Amino acid sequence: MKLQSYTISQGKDRAPARSYLKAIGFTDEDLKKPIIGIANTWIGTMPCNYNLREFAADVARGVREAGGTPMEFNTIAISDGITMGTEGMKTSLISREVIADSIELVARGHMFDGIVALVACDKTVPGAAMALLRLNVPGVILYGGSILPGRYKGKDITVQDVFEAVGANAAGRISDQELFEIENAACPGPGACGGQYTANTMSTVMEIIGLSPMGLNGIPQVDVTKHDAARQCGRIILDAVKNNLRPRDIVTRAAIDNAIASVAASGGSTNAVLHLLAIAREAGVPLSIDDFQELSQRTPLLADLKPAGKYTAADVHKAGGIPVIAKRLHEGGFVHSDAMTISGKTFGEAVQATKETPGQDVIRPLNNPIKKSGGLVILRGSLAPEGCVIKVTGLNRSAQTGPARIFNTEEAAMQAVLSGAIRDGDVVVIRYEGPRGGPGMREMLGVTSAIVGKGLSETVALVTDGRFSGATRGFMVGHVAPEAAMGGPIAMVEEGDSITIDIEKRTIDLNVPAAEMERRRTKFQKPAPKYTSGVMAKYVALVGSAADGAITSQPEL
Repeated sequence: MKLQSYTISQGKDRAPARSYLKAIGFTDEDLKKPIIGIANTWIGTMPCNYNLREFAADVARGVREAGGTPMEFNTIAISDGITMGTEGMKTSLISREVIADSIELVARGHMFDGIVALVACDKTVPGAAMALLRLNVPGVILYGGSILPGRYKGKDITVQDVFEAVGANAAGRISDQELFEIENAACPGPGACGGQYTANTMSTVMEIIGLSPMGLNGIPQVDVTKHDAARQCGRIILDAVKNNLRPRDIVTRAAIDNAIASVAASGGSTNAVLHLLAIAREAGVPLSIDDFQELSQRTPLLADLKPAGKYTAADVHKAGGIPVIAKRLHEGGFVHSDAMTISGKTFGEAVQATKETPGQDVIRPLNNPIKKSGGLVILRGSLAPEGCVIKVTGLNRSAQTGPARIFNTEEAAMQAVLSGAIRDGDVVVIRYEGPRGGPGMREMLGVTSAIVGKGLSETVALVTDGRFSGATRGFMVGHVAPEAAMGGPIAMVEEGDSITIDIEKRTIDLNVPAAEMERRRTKFQKPAPKYTSGVMAKYVALVGSAADGAITSQPEL
C-alpha cells in the first residue's frame, strides 16, 4: 500500500509531528498503519445525529481490529425539522457546502488514507459524499439510521403528522390538546425523520450508488445491531484502502443512474435532484435535471412509504431493508448491475445476499407496482425555463389552472394559509426563496403541511423557487429556475395571473402574453442582498442555479 499519511508520520524530519501525536496516545506502531479519518456529524441539537458519538467508537474499534489507526474529527449539522419555517432554515442547504468543505479540509490537512463518514440529518449525507469525491481517497458513508415511528390512537406517526396537525388545528379540525398529544407522540427517540423523507432518501441513494455498504444504512438508529454495522465499516474501509478502491471508481454515471432509479422506486424526496446534481459535478460526471425525468419515467414506484404512502423507514428495515429495493431494480433491469460498490462487489453481486421478509407488503413485487413510473416529474415552461420538480406520489390530479396568489416570503404565505385567505383553486406562489434570493433555498414543509392540514391539498397548488422537505405531499412544485432574485419569470408573476401546471405534458406556464412579460421585465429590479457579510453573503456570491444542484463550485467536466 502507498500510504499518503506517511507524508506526515514517517521520516526523521517528521519527529515534531510524531511528538504531537504521541502526546495524545498514538504509538510508533499506530503511525505505521493506515490512518483512517472518522468524520463525525454528531451534534446535540436534534435526534437525527444523536447516537453518532457511540457509532464513532464502534467504527474506531473496527478500524483497529482490521489493522488501521482511527482518528476522529467533527463537522456540523443543521436540523431541517427544528429550523423549518424560520430564518434559521436558510442555513440548511448552505450547511451542505460547509460540511463538504470541512471534511475536505481536515482530510487534506491530515492526509488520511481512508475516511468513514457518519451521517444522518439531510445535508450531512450529500455533504459527506461530495467531500469524498473531491478527495478521492477510499471512503465509506454510514447513515446513523431512522427514528422509530411514534404511536397515536393506534397508528404510526412521524414528524410529518405534527406539521400537518398545525394546519388542522388552525382550521379547527383538531383541538389544542390533540395537537399537543401528537407533538408528544411523534418522535420517540434518536434517529432521522421516519418516512422516505430527504434523510432516508439519501440513505437509500448511498447504498444504491455504492458508497454505503449494502444493508447497513437502513438499520434504525436505536437498533442494537447498528453498533455492529458501524464496526463492520472499520473492516470495509481497510479493505478499500488495501485495494485502492476510490469514490470516483464507484460514483460513475451508471451508479448515478442507479441512484436516480432508487429515488423513483422509493417515492423519494425532491431534494435528491439537488443533491445528485451536486454529487455528479464533484465526481466529474455529466448530469442534467432532464435526466431525472427520463429515468423516473421508466422506473416503477414500488415502495409504499410516507409521506404519501402507509409505511415508515423502520418498516423497510423489517421488510428486508434497502437491499429489497435494490434487488427489485436489479431483477427488473432498471439498474446497471455491473456498477462497483464499496464492498468490492458489483451491484448485482451485492444484492444476492438480500433476505426479504416473507409476506411483507412495504415494497411491492415488480408485477404489482404502485405506479408504472416513479415519483419525480421534471416540468418546464414559460414559468420555469430551466426546469422545476414535483413529486407525484399520492397525487389524485394531473393538472391545475388557477389564479396566482403572490408571496415574497414563506412567512407571508404561511400566515395567509393559517388565516383562511387561500381558497380552492388558488396557485400559491412563494418567491425570493431560491439559492440566492433566500438565501439558502428554504424548505416549505410548514406551509405545505398547513395546506394539507387545512384540507386544501386536493384543490390548491403551490409553486416556489425554494424547495421542499421530503415530508411534503400534495400538488407542490419546487426548484423553479431561474429563481426570482436572478430575474426569472417567477419574479414577473402578478396577483391573479393564470398559471397552468400539467404533469402529463410536463409543463408549467404563466398565461401572460409575451409583450406584457417583456414590459414587466424592463421594470424588474434585482433585490438588495439580505446578508452583506459572513457565510450567508459568501454563499450568495458563489451559489449557482437549482437546475445545476445549487452548488458553490463547478469542477471542469
